[in-house]
Amino acid sequence: MELSGKIIQILPEAGGNSRNGNAWRKQEYILETGGNYPKKVCLSIWGDKIDQFAIQVGEQVTLGVDVESREYNGRWYTDVKAYKVDRTGAGAPAPSQNSMPEVSSFHSDSDEDTLPF
Repeated sequence: MELSGKIIQILPEAGGNSRNGNAWRKQEYILETGGNYPKKVCLSIWGDKIDQFAIQVGEQVTLGVDVESREYNGRWYTDVKAYKVDRTGAGAPAPSQNSMPEVSSFHSDSDEDTLPF
């Protein structure tokens, strides 16, 4: 599932140790969707992906997310966990100059077909 929007807030990082003694980290973000009726969604990123994604307030992003609900004492709780981040808009890095070959024209006056297919 994907969510797109603007990061409007970063909540304080949480961390600790699991019952097994393994360290864990979680960072939560508030994403505001676009459209006529914007929604705010709290999502989390776990572990090393916090540093890998390095999401900042104001960035336009498209996130790959997993949505999961669980029951505890008769109440249901829902987690939205991001596993992929694609930056869009002004916050996205500029494409590399060498990423696309230079094309002078799509039309050629010659009768020779030089396409490889």
